[in-house]
Amino acid sequence: MIITSVKNEKIKGLRSLNTRKGRREMGLHLIEGERLVFDALASGIVPDTVLVAQWNDAVKTRIEGMGIPFTEVTNEIMEAVCDTDSPQGICAAVKTPDTTPPAKYPTGLIVALDRIQDPGNLGTVLRTADAFGAVGILLGEGSADPFSTKTMRAAMGSTYHIPIWQGVLTQELPLLKEQGFSLVCGHLNGSETLPATGCSKVLVIGNEANGASDEVADLCELYRLPMKGRAESLNAAIAAAILIYKLSE
Repeated sequence: MIITSVKNEKIKGLRSLNTRKGRREMGLHLIEGERLVFDALASGIVPDTVLVAQWNDAVKTRIEGMGIPFTEVTNEIMEAVCDTDSPQGICAAVKTPDTTPPAKYPTGLIVALDRIQDPGNLGTVLRTADAFGAVGILLGEGSADPFSTKTMRAAMGSTYHIPIWQGVLTQELPLLKEQGFSLVCGHLNGSETLPATGCSKVLVIGNEANGASDEVADLCELYRLPMKGRAESLNAAIAAAILIYKLSE
């Protein structure tokens, strides 16, 4: 059976996943497009619901070959559910993972984000952290939703490759320090000499407009990227990428 009405209860539920409130209430988030959906499936994600546009025979054949149930919908329904202007003909609702910070953090590089508000920046940092072997992302209060469709698109599948934790940085950073982590914060008032760190370290990146809060910065050693040009600062995602690279060496 093909769903053709936006008033269908399943469709109404899926459409609510385009809001943070809907994602929180349903415990699900939406992923769109062949690359993200199949990357999630390859990561072992078991979808709650998969929608495939009735015209997308290639995707239907691929999904059937994986033994995954799906629901056919009209193109109009796909456009109503998806956040993108021109959907690729497949989307899926999947269970949002638990983002509670661990009692004991894994050894390695953790990237902590203090009130990063742009979904594109958050997704880019996720992708960069994944690329350079970070062991987790710690999101402070006031940060963008890591499971919004805009963040997911920018992350390009890395959402399912690296743990994401959400907590209060002024509580979690002291715990990390107690566990032997070095805390380094990218900051315009920091030293241009990178602090010495061990194998366990936290990189803190602050808000796009205001940087890290004073409460968070006071817990860390501050580091400023040496810049030879006239620009005073960098986009948060660009600065994060450079610092992640430096600290992953």
